[in-house]
Amino acid sequence: MPRTSDPTRDRILDAASRLFYAQGIRAVSVDAVAEAAELTKRTLYYHFKSKDDLVAAYLQSRDQPNLALFAKWFNAADGAIADKVEAIFTHLAKAARHKKWKGCGFLRTAAELANMPGHPAIKIGSAHKKKFEAWLADVLATAGVEEPQALTRQIVLLMDGAFSIMLVHRDASYVEAAGKAAAALVHLSEIRTAERPSLSNKSQLSR
Repeated sequence: MPRTSDPTRDRILDAASRLFYAQGIRAVSVDAVAEAAELTKRTLYYHFKSKDDLVAAYLQSRDQPNLALFAKWFNAADGAIADKVEAIFTHLAKAARHKKWKGCGFLRTAAELANMPGHPAIKIGSAHKKKFEAWLADVLATAGVEEPQALTRQIVLLMDGAFSIMLVHRDASYVEAAGKAAAALVHLSEIRTAERPSLSNKSQLSR
């Protein structure tokens, strides 16, 4: 979806983002977005051809900022790779304790559009989750962790599982527990990697 620097478009998107995240996409009408942006509905439709287009733009606008935030939390954390992975969960738990936190916008939107798998917002949400998974797998691979893709998949399941259960219990401690589990998985993988014979040792053992 092309990005522009049009201030009117940005104004509409900002209003839509606030309302969609706070109330859900089905609960918010185009009229409500136009009113919040202090514009006419005609002006809104000039910039966004439909509500579906606006919903897709809403998720697209959250894509890179969210990924950048995860990377910032990871890179700023002290300790080993396992500690850095856990730090992402720790920061998510802090965010979840804020009164305005409503969960993962990508997962909530996917749930609301569960009967519309071809919706552009679903595709954007899927791409976002895949980008995070690819980034974390690359980070783990660079650190020399064993089977980084498989390990990343387990961490993603812990993260999105924690996101989901928090919508039920509203208890950020579930994210902290998931973070400890993720760190334990990374630490175990590091141990296995360290214990794995090097190529030179394998060569000597085969003689």
